[in-house]
Amino acid sequence: MLFGAVLALTWLILLIRYPTKALPVSAAALLGLALIACWVLWQEHRDTRDLAHLQLRIQYAPTHCPADRPLAVQLKNGSEAALQELHWEIAAYRPGTTTNLAQRLYESPRYDGPGDLLVGDSWQDCLPLPDLRSGYRPDTLEFRAERLQGTFVR
Repeated sequence: MLFGAVLALTWLILLIRYPTKALPVSAAALLGLALIACWVLWQEHRDTRDLAHLQLRIQYAPTHCPADRPLAVQLKNGSEAALQELHWEIAAYRPGTTTNLAQRLYESPRYDGPGDLLVGDSWQDCLPLPDLRSGYRPDTLEFRAERLQGTFVR
């Protein structure tokens, strides 16, 4: 942080002392930073759009899945790019409520999708339950994926 303050102070002194030389350099640097910011925002918008086209369904299915992994997950890549990796958190809600009943503990399971999923392909797996607040049964709850983070390959 000290280095940034010294750099900003030096730039300000040079701009005041030598405005004819420092102003074009400053304008070029500002233009470069604006181009980088635009590129980053475009990338984030594209990734957000691709994540919105993923269809991720999670349901409690103890008869279909093993006892230690009772959540059935189905993922379909409806985006325009191949999915390289995907991470998410599972939230649990009682129908009609907005209170998340899944506890986010350090030892809670981490949820990852398939390694590579091509456009239009599907993936199914069984996953462990998140840590639930006491007094709630998983068969009475709705499970949703939240905080999706993914990377796509073009």
